[in-house]
Amino acid sequence: MSTLFKPIKFKNLTIKNRVMMAPMCMYSAKDGVVSDFHMAHLGARAVGGVGLIMVEATGVNAEGRISSYDAGIWGEKHVKAFEPIVNFCKSFGSAMGIQLAHAGRKASTDAPWLGEKALSPENGGWQTLAPSPIPFNDESPLPREMDFNDIKKVINDFTNAAKNANDAGFDVIEIHAAHGYLINEFLSPESNKRTDLYGGSLEGRARLLLEIISSIKTVWPEDKPIFVRISTVDWIEGGVQLEDSINLAHMLKKVGVCLIDCSSGGISPHAKMNIYHGYQIKFAEEIKKQACIPVSAVGLITKPEFADYLVTSDLVDMVALGRELLRNPYWTLNAAYKLGVDIEWPNQYKRAKL
Repeated sequence: MSTLFKPIKFKNLTIKNRVMMAPMCMYSAKDGVVSDFHMAHLGARAVGGVGLIMVEATGVNAEGRISSYDAGIWGEKHVKAFEPIVNFCKSFGSAMGIQLAHAGRKASTDAPWLGEKALSPENGGWQTLAPSPIPFNDESPLPREMDFNDIKKVINDFTNAAKNANDAGFDVIEIHAAHGYLINEFLSPESNKRTDLYGGSLEGRARLLLEIISSIKTVWPEDKPIFVRISTVDWIEGGVQLEDSINLAHMLKKVGVCLIDCSSGGISPHAKMNIYHGYQIKFAEEIKKQACIPVSAVGLITKPEFADYLVTSDLVDMVALGRELLRNPYWTLNAAYKLGVDIEWPNQYKRAKL
């Protein structure tokens, strides 16, 4: 059998195949509450055979959202909105994950189709937070440097969000430590100029992430896995380099993280990225090899044969598809056909089985 369609197990969770839907913001929630759109959007990928659906970056508090249209999971109303979606997707055999996020200095922006500009207070914007008072770009407002009380609150908010995610029935939580958002801002020397316990060396810059994980583990069941998405490189001089991410991976493995979701970039508008199909695989491969921890690869993975090669060759453990699953919710079913694998189709669709 194609390795792409072999199950993979993390703790007590068995995922039916190695295909993950990458977390992608939909900017379609109201006050953080997901909608009928999310049921259709996520449900279609479950019907389409995705092994693990990772819900978009979901705010652990209101001010941690990228925009006012982002999903949230800081209250009971968010739990109740997610429950039927999670149950529906799981009924078609997909495992359900949720990415817990705080946008840091990149919060308080408009939706992409509305310009994605930083919002002023007059237009509904809010004060952003960051490890150091450095704006993301020339158009961004000055973030407020976080003090110890702010840091404690963020840790508590991530912990509360993890508890809510468990109450909503999620199988996996993924901590968003990538793409220039808050935790990545602490990890990167480009954005973290602190001289206290949360700055300086990698150990200091990683402290917030490690304390979040430690706190989350007090409320998240031991038999459920925790993933972390990182920017493996910042693509700028003086930013996070691959060696830093390998060392971070060792730390994350030590505290019980089950998989590192390997992305890159996002910390600086001046980053020079070399983008091609599978351009981040080399980073994931090296982290897996050096830190001996499962990894997922993401970044313009579109062809079933290529995806299968990546896991069959043991370069990575899972492949995360983003835009390709937006274009084709049934990519997984079609991939099985192209790879000569006979997998179970939903009863309602069996008449069309290839």
